[in-house]
Amino acid sequence: MTKPLTGKVALVAGATRGAGRQIAVQLGVAGATVYATGRSSRAGRSELDRPETIEETAELVTAAGGTGIAVRVDHLVPDEVRDLVARIDAEQGRLDVLINDVWGADPLITWEKPVWEQPLEAGFRTLRLAVDTHIITSHFAMPLLIRWPGGLVVEIGDGTRAYNEENYRLSVFYDLAKTSVNRLAFSWSHELKPYGGTAVALTPGWLRSEAMLEHFGVTEANWRDGAAKDPHFLISETPAFVGRAVAALAADPDRDRWSGQSVSAGDLAKVYAFTDVDGSQPDAYRYITEVVDAGKPADVTGYR
Repeated sequence: MTKPLTGKVALVAGATRGAGRQIAVQLGVAGATVYATGRSSRAGRSELDRPETIEETAELVTAAGGTGIAVRVDHLVPDEVRDLVARIDAEQGRLDVLINDVWGADPLITWEKPVWEQPLEAGFRTLRLAVDTHIITSHFAMPLLIRWPGGLVVEIGDGTRAYNEENYRLSVFYDLAKTSVNRLAFSWSHELKPYGGTAVALTPGWLRSEAMLEHFGVTEANWRDGAAKDPHFLISETPAFVGRAVAALAADPDRDRWSGQSVSAGDLAKVYAFTDVDGSQPDAYRYITEVVDAGKPADVTGYR
């Protein structure tokens, strides 16, 4: 197997679980050295109190063929992020790929309530976790990233720019957070252009994260049984799908054609010909628009 990212260094901020974990792993499959960061480690859990740890992610990266390095970092604390980037510089002397995937705000969201019924403290905490973390990380990491041309920044969000512009995301704070992430990629594309860098906003589809599988009462082995709870669940995808999208972008010498754009994993699968682990290519946002939002019965034929 070719390893197009051998010798490349990546930072996946928010790599503990879900999309971030598999982005780190798929970069490892391609041969990269990956710094996997987050707040949940074997030394202690974040307030999410979930069992996944950054150490597990780093071990998965190494097992996949890369080099995984776990660093416990709270990306809301500038000094911790500054120290992280200084360590990457000291140990590697370069940074080629930056993935901003920090989130961790799911328990804070109040769905389908107007702003006057929203708890402000939780809402503003959501924005800090979703937006401030990405800006703080970029502030410290980009000076290392631009040291050589070709650097890549990927902002991981929920919903393409086109989808989010036309659809209310059921909570003002969630809506603002996910819209902001896409806009950050657009901003970074302009700031990186003079240095030969690329920035892209990337969204997975309906992600079968650890928490989502638990919510549906299934495992990855029997995930299709989740359709009993919601038949549209059959369009869902593993986190490896968006991970492969990132790896394809990072390995593409012409990736600057995507700079400033907002795309889904399904969009990139059509271009780069990668698949999910089951060999399919779920096109979730086309399905959501044409089937779910249109009120049609669940039918994934032609969408994966």
